[in-house]
Amino acid sequence: MDITQLFKASIKTIRLRNKSLPAPDKNRILKKSPKTDFTIKTLDICHQITQLKNLLIENRSAYMRFGCHLKSSTQMTDEERDIIDSESEKIISICTQFLNDLKLEVKRKVCSKQETEHMQNVLELLSAYLKNIFNIYNEQKAYRIQYELESYKLLKLESNKKLIPVIPPRERIGRLEYDEPADDGDGTYEENERHALDRKRTNRIESDDDIASRHALAQDEISAEDIQMFESENVQLYKELRGLSDEVEQIEKNVVDIARLQEIFTEKVSEQKADIDRIANTVVGATENVKDANEQIKQAIQRNAGLRVWVLFFLLVMSFSLLFLNWYND
Repeated sequence: MDITQLFKASIKTIRLRNKSLPAPDKNRILKKSPKTDFTIKTLDICHQITQLKNLLIENRSAYMRFGCHLKSSTQMTDEERDIIDSESEKIISICTQFLNDLKLEVKRKVCSKQETEHMQNVLELLSAYLKNIFNIYNEQKAYRIQYELESYKLLKLESNKKLIPVIPPRERIGRLEYDEPADDGDGTYEENERHALDRKRTNRIESDDDIASRHALAQDEISAEDIQMFESENVQLYKELRGLSDEVEQIEKNVVDIARLQEIFTEKVSEQKADIDRIANTVVGATENVKDANEQIKQAIQRNAGLRVWVLFFLLVMSFSLLFLNWYND
């Protein structure tokens, strides 16, 4: 039976099937091993952390208001900064939860010592990477809080300045004005200058007389009691402004301390979360060990019970045998 045509058709089918497959890498000698579930999850976490890093670095200048006075610089509103803060905190919390879950899986997973060390090192590197990004986020947020405190302090000082009664400067009486002499063609330059100097001198004398008369009128109008009252009001306002400035400085220090405590609290909470997860794993392991111990005790009791049954059976048989022999001997 000739099967040449069938053989050729089979070869053609195999060639078409090979063409549909992707071309193999000629530079690769060994076959590419499939990715494990652990590798896929760690790559996903690393991708999320890298995206957060790119988000913080790309918007760093606008978030921290670097060059905000320039027209070419990118501007950012407080709402956009709040969105960046909330998204960053969300990504950090999710990645931390994923890392803790992977640590639990690694502890529960039964594999070789080398593979376990590899997984633990990968998780430690990811934890350090996430901590560095978390430090960048904390630094930017602390700078934002400090900037807002300084802006609030400046606004407070501006409002305090508006409350201070500012006495306007007295009008200059007898302001010296220099009029250009009219040139009618009959006088000379020296005569014009002499007339200008005489006019300046008379204006200065009149202005001195007016200032002296104004001072005398002001002293007559303001009595000693009014002056004393104004001085006491000025002292009181000065004390109030000093107290307000001290309160603002104290509030600023308190807010900065609160920001630092919040940062420390966040770090401690993350550390305590890891400790709680480790304690939970230890409790689960201890529970499993207690269950195994109970099972072993039950097995030991069963074995001992069987042994006791056989001993009792042997003693009964021997007792009946002795009684039978004694009866038979009689």
